Amino acid sequence: MAWRGCFMKWAKINSLHAQFLSPRSSRLTIHPQQRCGFKKAQRQSETKRGLEEETAGQKHAVPPLPGEPVPPMPLPPRTPPSLFRPLVFTVGFTGCSFCTAAILQYESAKSRVQMAMEEAKEEKRDKLVEGHTTTYWHNWWNQLSHFQKQVILVLSVVDDWWSGLSEGQKTVTGIIALNTLVLCCWRIPSMQRSMVKYFTSNPASKTRCLPMVLSSFSHYSIIHMLANMYVLWTFSTSIVSMLGREEFLALYLSGGVISTFVSYVFKTTTGRLGPSLGASGAVLTVLAAVCTKIPEAKMGIVLLPMVSFTVGNALKALVALDTAGLLLRLRFFDHAAHLGGALFGVWYIAYGNAMIWRSREPLVRFWHELRNKPHGRPRPGGGGGQV
Repeated sequence: MAWRGCFMKWAKINSLHAQFLSPRSSRLTIHPQQRCGFKKAQRQSETKRGLEEETAGQKHAVPPLPGEPVPPMPLPPRTPPSLFRPLVFTVGFTGCSFCTAAILQYESAKSRVQMAMEEAKEEKRDKLVEGHTTTYWHNWWNQLSHFQKQVILVLSVVDDWWSGLSEGQKTVTGIIALNTLVLCCWRIPSMQRSMVKYFTSNPASKTRCLPMVLSSFSHYSIIHMLANMYVLWTFSTSIVSMLGREEFLALYLSGGVISTFVSYVFKTTTGRLGPSLGASGAVLTVLAAVCTKIPEAKMGIVLLPMVSFTVGNALKALVALDTAGLLLRLRFFDHAAHLGGALFGVWYIAYGNAMIWRSREPLVRFWHELRNKPHGRPRPGGGGGQV
């Protein structure tokens, strides 16, 4: 029995040496890990086969044998992102924007009345001490150094330029400053991840609501920002004179959010998810509002001053181009956001102004009563007369 055991052990060792030294198996000895991997795969396949033979009426997947092509693993079905939260955010943000604008307009009108009354009192006071004030400021100017005088002159020039702007241009100047600040933040490498997360709108992202607002102030390209801000600057005087500063800001912010939501819907429906950024949706909302209100106004092109056309025709051309880009699935611009912003601007001038802004009187009255409500409680016994 001992000789038989030794002989069997010697025969098994020789068969293993012959197996690894044969030309047929030499191709499997390239990498040791690959060879061990094939051994494991063979054992697993044998186990799977045994299970398949034992169980009746059930089919088990058998891994491929060594040398056979491995079939690709099927990807799990990708569920489209939910748009319920962006929808609620869009409706809530639009309502809050117009409510805040109505309250700010009330506060602005009240402050202007108080300021006018104070200015009238100051004018009467200045007439009494006009000679003394002139002498005081003359002596104060002579005591300044040359550098201080130059700084004051530059500030006076800037103040004159600012005073010469219209109310719409002053409002848009703040929007341009915010866009410029965000553009500079894109150039900081340490802020790239935060900028992509919060300043680009993407329906596939985990953060979907806040970027709907912030992406309207975000531009990565300088040319993109200059084009949008030039159009906004051109129509700023007209739109603010028609609506007022507060209503214009509410329309601009709401247009940016609504256009982004329309882009979300289109991307989710077509499955072409991807990030977008820029103020084009909000700018087209303003442009469409002006074109709907005064469609016969003339406008031209900077590089072609001899060509002029009405703003109504310009709006029709832009809508046609964005519709064609949407149908052709062009990806250079976010045509869905452009169309969403333009349609919202047309709807607001036609119906939304009467439905939203002209119905703000109950809110303003409530705010007036809440603001002027006495904070202290009346004393017991009423009256309030002196003892």
